[in-house]
Amino acid sequence: MVSMKDIAKQCHVSVASVSKALNGYSDIGEETRNLIITTAHEMGYLPNSSARALKTKKSYNLGVLFVDAAMNGLTHEYFNHVLESFKYRAEEKGYDITFIAGNTAGQKMSFYERCRYRGVDGVLVACFKYYEEDIQDLIRSELPVVTIDHTFEGKIAVVSNNVQGMEELVSYIYSMGHKKIAYIHGDDTPVTRNRLSGFYRTTQRYGLEIPDEYVRASSYRDLEMAAKATGELLDLPNPPTCIMYPDDYAAVGGMNEIRERGLRIPEDISITGYDGIDLVRMMEPKLTTLCQDTRKIGRMAAEKLISLIEHPKTTLVDKFSVDGVLFKGGSVGRNREC
Repeated sequence: MVSMKDIAKQCHVSVASVSKALNGYSDIGEETRNLIITTAHEMGYLPNSSARALKTKKSYNLGVLFVDAAMNGLTHEYFNHVLESFKYRAEEKGYDITFIAGNTAGQKMSFYERCRYRGVDGVLVACFKYYEEDIQDLIRSELPVVTIDHTFEGKIAVVSNNVQGMEELVSYIYSMGHKKIAYIHGDDTPVTRNRLSGFYRTTQRYGLEIPDEYVRASSYRDLEMAAKATGELLDLPNPPTCIMYPDDYAAVGGMNEIRERGLRIPEDISITGYDGIDLVRMMEPKLTTLCQDTRKIGRMAAEKLISLIEHPKTTLVDKFSVDGVLFKGGSVGRNREC
């Protein structure tokens, strides 16, 4: 195995200079640093993680706590893409990731205890169970924490701008002549509350009266509940001309119900989703939706967490909002009643 001593001999420098170059210290010339790094790469040098941890007091390992209330796990496309982007950026920065979930070594541990057991330097929290005591204990601990789509006082949060997303969707629907707009929303979470706020704020701005029966609760990514709510809306004496769904996956359940009734999209009724998963571009017609910028959310979460670990005194602790982009697709037609 190649050692720092071997690299120092090849480069005709001291072992201390090799250590400084490989560990990112500034008190070494750029030319010497580049020579050492290039030589180390050519010789196949791999740092010993245990030795590096002892020297730097860091494990270069980030914990990821992902507890999806619906138990979709990594099949949940939104979080899947966010976490993939987070992982990619973390690895670019020299960090590994470890999922923090389930029992560890056959022992029942709290999330905080599991993080300490794994020796992670910080934790990304992306889940729907933010108010459970186990999560609260982790949030209150000394570990650096960044959350996705939820804000805790005194912690960094990276959130999708759900208010802006709903405003863009509703504005586009209204521009297509629709005034009878229904919204099947997801579970009661901060994300849902923000989307409802964006929905009502925008419809109010356009002077639209939204009957209470037009707004119905469902669950995220639940085809059956979305289909049932769609049927109830279509059975109203004065049904909507456009139905908005909590996510793209749920919109498929709505489409199934609509087509089973012999109705056409968008000729007879218009629909929209939310998220911008890959599936929407394979549908016919393509689903009108709000594409969340999962790549930017994941990348930013990794950068903020690593900054908090490496520069705790200067990293800004705040909420960072990421805008989405409207994908018009073809599932919203011009309303013939206007």
